[in-house]
Amino acid sequence: MNTQRLLTALALTGGLALGVSWSMNGRWSVQAEVASATADGARAPLYYRDPSGAPLWSAGPKKDGRGRDYLPVYDDDQTAAAATKPPQAASPRKILYYRNPMGLPDTSPVPKKDSMGMNYIPVYEGDDVDDGTVKLSPGKIQRSGVKSEPVARRSIRVLVKAPGTIQLDERRVSVIAMRAESFVQKVADVTTGTRVKAGQPLMEIYSSAVASAAAEYLATITSKTVGGVEMYGRGSRQRLVNLDVPEQAIAEMERTRVAPVTIHWSAPRDGIVLERNAIEGMRANPGDVLFRIADISLVWALVDVAERDLGSIAVGQSVAVRARSFPGRAFTGKIAVIYPQVNRETRTVRVRIELANPDAALLPDMYVDADIDTADGAPVLAIQDSAVLDTGTRQAVLVDKGEGRFEPREVKLGRRGGGYIEVRDGLADGEAVVTSANFLIDAESNLKAALKGFAEAAPQASDAGRAMGEHK
Repeated sequence: MNTQRLLTALALTGGLALGVSWSMNGRWSVQAEVASATADGARAPLYYRDPSGAPLWSAGPKKDGRGRDYLPVYDDDQTAAAATKPPQAASPRKILYYRNPMGLPDTSPVPKKDSMGMNYIPVYEGDDVDDGTVKLSPGKIQRSGVKSEPVARRSIRVLVKAPGTIQLDERRVSVIAMRAESFVQKVADVTTGTRVKAGQPLMEIYSSAVASAAAEYLATITSKTVGGVEMYGRGSRQRLVNLDVPEQAIAEMERTRVAPVTIHWSAPRDGIVLERNAIEGMRANPGDVLFRIADISLVWALVDVAERDLGSIAVGQSVAVRARSFPGRAFTGKIAVIYPQVNRETRTVRVRIELANPDAALLPDMYVDADIDTADGAPVLAIQDSAVLDTGTRQAVLVDKGEGRFEPREVKLGRRGGGYIEVRDGLADGEAVVTSANFLIDAESNLKAALKGFAEAAPQASDAGRAMGEHK
């Protein structure tokens, strides 16, 4: 009985748990087992793990999909597990805490999952540097797909796009109108849309004023007294010119020495008949337009450039114009005029582009799209546009410092084009900047800044609480 009391006392107060049993020979048998001196019920588990060994944890009691209880994990269990791990499996760095995978300011001292089932990310000792850089492990860099590219000098090719329409060249439009009262005797087989050549007959006109001037001119040049003197016939000939008599008709009078009753009026240029108002037998008053002919071998593209792009364009720049009627064809021209007026409603500026149109494919009022090449040819310091983190008020890039360290740096940017952006200040030639997955690194830096703010705020709050307690 004394032995039984001794074993019970050792079990309650000592560091050993003894197994006591009654043997067949009537004596007590004692067996020592390594156990904890404290009952399991007095310990608080750190967390609960999945009973199947899957990487699932819970902060409180929980059941898995099969109804099995999650297993509690105690502090000494972690110590024993760490002691039994092989040396090569131990991490060389210490885990400080686990952070929310979505970047929220939420941390945990133990492995955990968020509401969407994503594992919290471990933060190791040494990752939280205070030199303004962000440090990532090689594995995280590989998984995130981080890529860097050195800053280099390139020619920025900026294309300013603008819509517009095709218009006639104002200098290549001719109007046939009488300068004296006339009658249309006959009209040639010419209609609206007909292509005509310079000198091609259009109509026959009878005009008493023209007939009188022609008779006077012939009388002067055939006179025996003054016919051989050029100065005497010059005035009469000028009168015919003032009446807009075609040069061919005047030369025919000089050759035949006959004053014609009707005058053949011919086309003044190559082009298309845009308007035909002449009708046989009609009376034409001075100034009446009988024909209007336009040369469309050279046309204008009038495009509307946005006001913000006005500083990038200049007279003489090359332009590629694409008509919506010919999607696979480009017409090349140059900027001839930038009109000195901004449209108040659309905030655009009209630009005139001269285009060669030898096959007359471009027609008046046809819709076109212009690509204005504003490249000056001089190489500038440039980076890919994907490397820029633009918040609206500031632009920054992540400079790759090597060994998994990335430094956020603010930059001043210039022109954009061809997938690159000009860097005017903030970077040097040859520095490597992150061009892919930079938003993930930026989120990492923002999270660390938030965690630092919480860490700094916690001691201040505790100091304030102690001060309030002392005051009370």
